[in-house]
Amino acid sequence: MKQMKINKNYLHLKKWWETLDLTNYEKSFFNKEIISFNQQLFRFKEKKIRIGAYGKSGVGKSSVLNSLLKKSVFKTNIINGTTKEIQAEPWILKEEKLFSVDLIDSPGFDFCNIKFPDKVYSYINHSDLVLFIVSGDLNRNELNEISSLIKDGKKIIVILNKIDLFNKNDLKEIMENINFKLPKDLNIPIILNHGNNLKNYLTKIINQHGETLLTLNSLQLADKLFLQIKQERLKKRQKLAQSTIGKFSTIKASAVALNPFVLFDVAGSFALDTAMIRELSKIYGLNLKGKSTRIILKNISINNLYLGATQVGVNTSFNLIRKLILLTAPFTNGITLLPYGPIAIIQAAIAVYSTKILGKLATKEIFIRSKVSLIEPFIMIQNLTLNEPDVFNHINIYLSNRNLNNNFISFLP
Repeated sequence: MKQMKINKNYLHLKKWWETLDLTNYEKSFFNKEIISFNQQLFRFKEKKIRIGAYGKSGVGKSSVLNSLLKKSVFKTNIINGTTKEIQAEPWILKEEKLFSVDLIDSPGFDFCNIKFPDKVYSYINHSDLVLFIVSGDLNRNELNEISSLIKDGKKIIVILNKIDLFNKNDLKEIMENINFKLPKDLNIPIILNHGNNLKNYLTKIINQHGETLLTLNSLQLADKLFLQIKQERLKKRQKLAQSTIGKFSTIKASAVALNPFVLFDVAGSFALDTAMIRELSKIYGLNLKGKSTRIILKNISINNLYLGATQVGVNTSFNLIRKLILLTAPFTNGITLLPYGPIAIIQAAIAVYSTKILGKLATKEIFIRSKVSLIEPFIMIQNLTLNEPDVFNHINIYLSNRNLNNNFISFLP
């Protein structure tokens, strides 16, 4: 049953990736990210789980992994910072037949001689499960790193190492302090590295939740890559979008100013706004589907209702002025016809303003709601049956942070 389910999820994600139409520029610009995602997709297919060890220097990350392997593969030393680059080693579990496992060792995040610290974090962030190794109570830097991993949607297990340095009471106090500092709603496990404690716990996790961890991590990496691609499209095509919105603003302003019929103005503006949204969608190469289009069209209707109401007010005023014109024209030799020009200018200004606002709104909605196909990584994450709260509770944080990400705002036209 697990075999069939994980194969189905893999095929869905593979189909989504093959449907994604990238330009040559995007393929070049995101070359590293694409290679990384394809590697994850391959691991997904091969059912290979990666467990990354992360923590500050000197907490014993390498020794923890060596204890799991029952041999000294990862280099250890009494001097902090022995591990200077990412290392990986297969972990053979006789109890586990469905998945293969790679253990990932990493330099301490606070080690000053790391050439590319962001690369280390990124590599660990691509792991399906993160073992956050500590050798005592959590300090501020460790809490910041844990917070970053949680926001990125990572499943974390805290491993308390070097427990032989503490007596029973001290150990209990440290465990309580760590638990107090961790987010209460996530129930992050704290495991003592003692005997076979860690091996037994990880074996159980992989057997029960391995499919879930591998699937979620693959979907999250796909979703993050897609967001990056969409954001770059916003940035690169900003000027073309601005030009398009300007073109429609000019057309609408001219039509509204010259046309005396309010209802015709509203209907014509609606048609122009709809055409503009379709044009913007083509510019960004991000097609809108179903609900997204309806939401934007609803916003268009509200926007044009404001425009229509304003024009009704202007035209009502105009009718009053026209009556005054009829009464005063014989005495002013036609001078009272002058208000016609300012009224048309006001109508045109309203049309230009509303079109620019709508263009920015449409672009934002296109970015947030655009889809490559009906099977999107984000939708797949949402649709997963969350029957494993100990595994899934961290995903809500990822989803919340994803929805609150406003980094694209500066790239709107």
